[in-house]
Amino acid sequence: QVQLIESGGGLVQAGDSLRVSCLASGLDFSRYVMGWFRQAPGKEREFVASITWMPRYTYYANSVKGRFDIVRDNAKNTVYLQMNRLAPEDTAIYYCAARRSAVTEYNYWGQGTQVTVSS
Repeated sequence: QVQLIESGGGLVQAGDSLRVSCLASGLDFSRYVMGWFRQAPGKEREFVASITWMPRYTYYANSVKGRFDIVRDNAKNTVYLQMNRLAPEDTAIYYCAARRSAVTEYNYWGQGTQVTVSS
């Protein structure tokens, strides 16, 4: 059974940094593209960042480019999202997701972790 478990969310102030983590189990982690998505209240879920497994390419939404950094540790089956210079508009539930590289749709999703940025 595949499980993606996010952690590390919380309440921070604007300008602060925060790192969220996603621990994966039940899949061959190193062969999956890992992604982060977020959903703010009243809005659609949106793509934040993704990272391939070999070679390691990273992709970012324009809204977070230059502020967020996605990193994966295949030895720990974990993907991280380092978020810097956080702003109130980054407030959302952050979800971890996984997909095989041959497909475009993410097959597996975590339960999400809340990130709240106060002004």
